[in-house]
Amino acid sequence: MRHNDIPIDRARHARIKCELEIRGLKLTDLAQRIGVGASAVSSVSLGKSRSEKIERYLASVLNQPVEELFPERYAQSELAEGQSPGRP
Repeated sequence: MRHNDIPIDRARHARIKCELEIRGLKLTDLAQRIGVGASAVSSVSLGKSRSEKIERYLASVLNQPVEELFPERYAQSELAEGQSPGRP
């Protein structure tokens, strides 16, 4: 997949930022907590890149299953079988 073919989900990104704001947090706060750059957290939130670590941390802070926050990234069949995403 070429870089410009990656779907960007600005609505999810806005929801994540709003939910964080309600909790008194920003994307930069999360980035500092897990030791990554703010641009990495933003990129994952937008859907520009993947990081299981960041996806799972965002979901935990928002008290939401990672499968619901990033449904396109976690195949339902893998979840139903109890497998880790992307692993046989």
